[in-house]
Amino acid sequence: MSAGRLRFDGWIIGVGTTSGTRIVVGHWPRSPLGPLSDVMVQRPDDHRVLFAPHREAADFIASTYTFDEVRLVDVVVTRPDEATWTVAAGPLALRVRTAGRPLLGRLLRAVPAPLARTPAWTGLLDRPARLLTGLRTTGSAGNGRTEWYGVQDLHTVTDLAASWDGVPLGTLAPVRPPVTFGFGSVPPDPGVVRVTTTVRVP
Repeated sequence: MSAGRLRFDGWIIGVGTTSGTRIVVGHWPRSPLGPLSDVMVQRPDDHRVLFAPHREAADFIASTYTFDEVRLVDVVVTRPDEATWTVAAGPLALRVRTAGRPLLGRLLRAVPAPLARTPAWTGLLDRPARLLTGLRTTGSAGNGRTEWYGVQDLHTVTDLAASWDGVPLGTLAPVRPPVTFGFGSVPPDPGVVRVTTTVRVP
């Protein structure tokens, strides 16, 4: 893939389970690789697995983040209704329900989307985000890449059903310990964020 700034526009689901498995789903209707979804899983023993739908996506994501295992599988994300997301990826089956926006979500929605998506604005928010939440909006990724997370909305996840090879993963829990795929984690409170991720490739 050519050098430059590459933009992935869509949603990220971040949830934990009482079994200790933490799950991060990226659903990207618009990306340089075409519409795609991917799943990053960190198991209770901290083994990190990437599920990607094809080799090009797997190579790009694995060059940006760090995994112990990469699997090429169909990744199917659906929304039966506005509050429900379902995910099927290899051994993982996931269904989450969302509720309304918390205060942070309402604040994020108040920022015009064209501004919220820009790396300049996202970079300005990095220090306040670290001070207030411990999370980062920009940072260094793998292979000399820089990444910006332009978050534009947030909904709370209120319910979860998840299994791995048919074995239930427990009920909804905070994303703790934080996932360690890259320079930042998702928020500890389970949620779905509307986001534009910009990756600068040297």
